Amino acid sequence: MFEGHDTTASGISWLLYCLASHPEHQARCREEIQGILGHRETLQWEDLGKMTYSTMCIRESLRLYPPVPGVSRQLSKPITFPDGRTLPEVLCSLTNCFFLLRILHLQVFDPLRFSPENISGRHSHAFLPFSAGMRNCIGQQFAMNEMKVALALTLLRFELSPDPTKPPCKIPHIILRSKNGIHLYLKKVR
Repeated sequence: MFEGHDTTASGISWLLYCLASHPEHQARCREEIQGILGHRETLQWEDLGKMTYSTMCIRESLRLYPPVPGVSRQLSKPITFPDGRTLPEVLCSLTNCFFLLRILHLQVFDPLRFSPENISGRHSHAFLPFSAGMRNCIGQQFAMNEMKVALALTLLRFELSPDPTKPPCKIPHIILRSKNGIHLYLKKVR
């Protein structure tokens, strides 16, 4: 149960924080959503697939603030990374290796900068908030759609800004949380 509730709630919270902290991306998402809806006030299933920039922002927030900050796997064979570095079989067979979800993309760009445009040029395994392979999250499409709906309905009604006096303090337990909450200001846009 926690995977379908706590993880999505964490993802939505950090997404809203990212967009509150980057008003230029927030405005671009709002414009995209307004353009998709036109004069309608409700989302339709087909609208979710058209939210390309918003999806990039969701993926970028998940990269910076993955709801499940680490994935653990026992390696059965050596792994060679794109830059040529290898974890040898001896080490792999003796050790449980913890892969932080951001390991493969650290040399490509500034890993701490919120930059949705960089999503398209990344290695497929540089973004693993739902894990990958046989043990990936079966609810990832549902979670992504839930985040798109929450984002769209929020941005259609509110402009978000962070509370500079209460920045979030990450605590990476099983689910990534903020020790002091995520404090945002909301300003009605309509």
